Amino acid sequence: MTDEMTDGAPGTDSETLAALGYRQELRRSLGVLGNVAMGFAVVSPVVGLYAVAQVGMGLRGGAWVWALPVCLLGQLLVVGVYSELASQWPLAGGAYQWARRLASPGFAWLSGWLWQFAVMFANTTVAYLAAPWFFALFDAVPTPPQLVLTAAAFTVACLLVNAYGINLLRWFVSAGIVAETVASVLVGLALLLFFREHGFALLTDDLGASAATGTGGLAGLLAVVAVGGWAFIGFDACVSTAEETKDAARQVPRAMRWALLSVGAVVILNAVSVVLAHPDPARVVAGEDLDPVTTAVVTGFGGWAAKPFVVVVLVSFAACLMASQGGAARGLYSLARDGVFPFSRQIRTVNRHQAPIGGLVAATLVSAAALPLGLESTAIGSLITFGSAATFLPFFLLCLTALVARLRGTWRPAGAFSLGRWGTPVNLLAVLWTGFEVANICWPRAVLAPPGAPWYQVWAALLGVGLVTLAGIGYLLVRRPQRLMTGRPAAAEGEFTASAAR
Repeated sequence: MTDEMTDGAPGTDSETLAALGYRQELRRSLGVLGNVAMGFAVVSPVVGLYAVAQVGMGLRGGAWVWALPVCLLGQLLVVGVYSELASQWPLAGGAYQWARRLASPGFAWLSGWLWQFAVMFANTTVAYLAAPWFFALFDAVPTPPQLVLTAAAFTVACLLVNAYGINLLRWFVSAGIVAETVASVLVGLALLLFFREHGFALLTDDLGASAATGTGGLAGLLAVVAVGGWAFIGFDACVSTAEETKDAARQVPRAMRWALLSVGAVVILNAVSVVLAHPDPARVVAGEDLDPVTTAVVTGFGGWAAKPFVVVVLVSFAACLMASQGGAARGLYSLARDGVFPFSRQIRTVNRHQAPIGGLVAATLVSAAALPLGLESTAIGSLITFGSAATFLPFFLLCLTALVARLRGTWRPAGAFSLGRWGTPVNLLAVLWTGFEVANICWPRAVLAPPGAPWYQVWAALLGVGLVTLAGIGYLLVRRPQRLMTGRPAAAEGEFTASAAR
């Protein structure tokens, strides 16, 4: 594995961008730590853990934590492939831009379409899940309309921060992840070292969850791995800000690794701590405690910790949504500047702060349009399930495309970062992992839906992915955006290499 230095001379990044067929329009001011912050915020240990802890414990009791290292290792394989691609083609809108250089125009466009809607609807989920924490500050019980309106206001507030450009976004996101990281690490260590209620044997005990849910053995393991994958998505936000990162060909791959590994360590620490410090994990398995993380924290630290902990969670959700919304906007900007997305002329607009304001408005409108689903509690669950499946599908498609191009000899990684002789084995394992996870998440399981949920929620992942894919195919057939992509883009054959950057 190599991670070579590239020349940091002024103008290098702009020249690289020009060699790839684009001019510098966004403000290039992020260092590697700023880029790490974007990825860390979107993956978010607090948001990720809250999304999966209760479901994971309900499926496998204390033993659910072992799914997390499996998912982390799988995602590290994807990061390996993404690092080679991002190093050779450091462009916003990675999934679309990379596939455009490795596969047919229609396939590349569809990859970008799927990735965009996965991120935008994931933002809907983050905003909706953040809303109850706002009311928790005031010990209030919100109605569904209040939750939807609060989530909409939350989304617009993040839009305003994003609209002032990458520097303000970086400041807010960095402040958020500092608070999140310090709180998460300190709370996790304190729970583990001072407030532990159970022995480590609990980490191998399913507490009767297999019998209660009917998902024993392999079925239970597959279900919890499907859930655990949600905790380690979002690292590709580092790619979204590639055109705003200095020495992007070297720093973006590094940032993705740092973001995923640091979040992974914190998530696993806190998952183990919550299980061992929870006063009665059997209540979680029985469905009587729907918030095991808060229960463990408040029980260990006392009632005084409840409100400060709510603040930390709110800050974490805010940083996650800001960074993810910014990533979605930059992906739309990348598609729109090629003229291959609906309303491209408006979406490609950049404001005086050098922020992709057209993409920000479009991404916010799409995310907000899905919020009314929150008026029906089971419907928002469908969106969460769809978001997880739709995120893993572009991972799979891109890893598969890279592997095929590698085996055909039409792509040889030529950026500052290379896996060398390990590239093909890692790429193959990444394809197997992401393909498995797509099928695993899309597999209809009543146990992952709320009790009494309608049939469409059980099938939500498959239905959601199918509908978005069909909509994309329909747009391809009617508007034929691939006609604008028939010319091979600059550096398609690997003209940009580590030496070219110098």
